[in-house]
Amino acid sequence: MKRHFIVASLAGLIGAAPALAHYGMIIPNDPMISQEDGRSVALTMSFSHPFEMDGMMLDRPVSFSVTHEGTTTDLLGDLQDATIMDDQGYTLDYPLDRPGTYVFAMEPQPYWEPAEDAFIIHYTKTYVTAYGDDDGWDTELGLKTEIVPLSKPFGLWEHNVFQGIVKMDGEPVPYAEVEVEFFNDGAGATVPDELMITQTVKADQNGVFTYAPPSDGWWGFAALNTADYTLPQDGEDKAVELGAVIWVHFEDWTGQ
Repeated sequence: MKRHFIVASLAGLIGAAPALAHYGMIIPNDPMISQEDGRSVALTMSFSHPFEMDGMMLDRPVSFSVTHEGTTTDLLGDLQDATIMDDQGYTLDYPLDRPGTYVFAMEPQPYWEPAEDAFIIHYTKTYVTAYGDDDGWDTELGLKTEIVPLSKPFGLWEHNVFQGIVKMDGEPVPYAEVEVEFFNDGAGATVPDELMITQTVKADQNGVFTYAPPSDGWWGFAALNTADYTLPQDGEDKAVELGAVIWVHFEDWTGQ
């Protein structure tokens, strides 16, 4: 498994403040389930700094659901408490009864981040295909904010580009800022400079962004915008960061 971006040790960054981007996370054990893989998918849900493998408290979400063939099913009551990256998260083993694309989505409780003097709400999605049927890979859920894939969000090789359109209240967000980060689970990836932990791209005038990851693995895309409302904290009204998050897996090209 190649890690082309592993070029230096984080030891050289001692004393520097790390660039800790927040990500809602829904990670399946496999984004492409075949008949040989079994009849279910195992999911882990967390709120984390994925490159640093640093977990944060994820309170029980406001909602957790799966959408398949146009039908959305509430799964909130099926979540199991778990420790993910040394903090509170959840797991779920979900049966896949039919072929097609399953879209898992989570709306978390607002998370108060003192360092940003703001609340964070990340509407998070992950796409899983079952039994060789990729129908529904571009499903749009109608979330408050979301990234709608323009590239199939599974079955991508490393170095393929991923494209998505950032939406808020169903409308494209021109020039939206999108943060991109690698889930450093077992990879041991390091960077030559902290500025490379979180990559940043901007969408075009139509809300479309493009990114090609340097390596295989799970990559998170978070489009960040400020909500048109505030929430109270210690008697003051505070801004709310709304994140449209999608997790996409890129496959290793080695030996293909």
